[in-house]
Amino acid sequence: MFLKNAWYVAAFDHEFEQAFIARRLLDIPLVMFRTGDGELAALEDLCPHRLLPLSCGKRVEDQMQCGYHGMRFDAQGHCTDVPGQSNIPAAAHIRSFPLVSRHGLAWIWMGPAELADTALIPDLYQNDHPQWAASRGYHHIQADYRLVNDNLLDLSHETYVHQRTIGNEEEESIANYPMTVTVTDDSLIRVHREMPNIDPPPFFQLLLQQNGPIHRWQSAVHLVPSINLTIVGAHPVDTERSSAAVGHAMHLLTPETESSTHYFWSFVRNCRLNDEQLTQIIVNASRHTFDEDKVILEVQQKQAQALNRPLPSVAIKLDEGPIRARRVLEQRLKAEGNDASYVVAPPELVPEHSYAVLD
Repeated sequence: MFLKNAWYVAAFDHEFEQAFIARRLLDIPLVMFRTGDGELAALEDLCPHRLLPLSCGKRVEDQMQCGYHGMRFDAQGHCTDVPGQSNIPAAAHIRSFPLVSRHGLAWIWMGPAELADTALIPDLYQNDHPQWAASRGYHHIQADYRLVNDNLLDLSHETYVHQRTIGNEEEESIANYPMTVTVTDDSLIRVHREMPNIDPPPFFQLLLQQNGPIHRWQSAVHLVPSINLTIVGAHPVDTERSSAAVGHAMHLLTPETESSTHYFWSFVRNCRLNDEQLTQIIVNASRHTFDEDKVILEVQQKQAQALNRPLPSVAIKLDEGPIRARRVLEQRLKAEGNDASYVVAPPELVPEHSYAVLD
């Protein structure tokens, strides 16, 4: 169920200020660290001797030392020292994985290392760019990553799940605004809505610093297998679209297991860039919003497992985006299963914003 030939977010760059990070990704336990020369390393978190996780030991300079018998392994997974003997057994090595820093994030490639082309890393430059201000955080979701994808591609739930943050009033339900669904290069799904002349939800009141009616739009962008963006824009009805406040909510999902997901998130904005108070307010508001999603998603996961039923059990019009995304994922999984070297270059996620109404 996991696509291997793709770049996944393994951590935020700032997490590497600690000695090492232990994290399970695509159901493989990993230990990750930054070497003295600034390179990132990712090793399978497993000593080949007695199978103790290396994360139960400690880091010694640029090596991991097993906490059982003191064997050491370098950033490439080669054993460099076995206490009590001078020879290194040929089998004393562990798997390493390509891990690189880009846009304030650490990206990992879990497929064949020779296919790990950094040009395939999704372009999320806004997460670490002086013309954008970022509010970042992390959630751990006890649910299949595909359920989280579904949730992020069907933003009509905002009206009901997020009434205190980003949702409209029920009489202005997002579901009532027509959506346009497009698929690009068998890898990117976009669900777009225009919401003209509406009352601003609390979040947009905060962002725009006004309570009058607004024109609002949103695009749910999904890059297979698990990168999601919610692109939002809003401006008072008596102003031009070119003056809009624009935000990109980056939902960077990495499967932990078949039923749990690492959810790295960042909301970047093009306005009030130096307002540190606003940055922290958005962190808190985002955390609250995703807490609400977490409750819904984890209940869904339990229900799907207990009842052994697929989701959606009954499809409605609002499921068009999620269903098309799942079909594309299934096609990619099948293609990779037939050809272990199968790779798809990601299309442009966010064209430079023209503020024009999208068809």
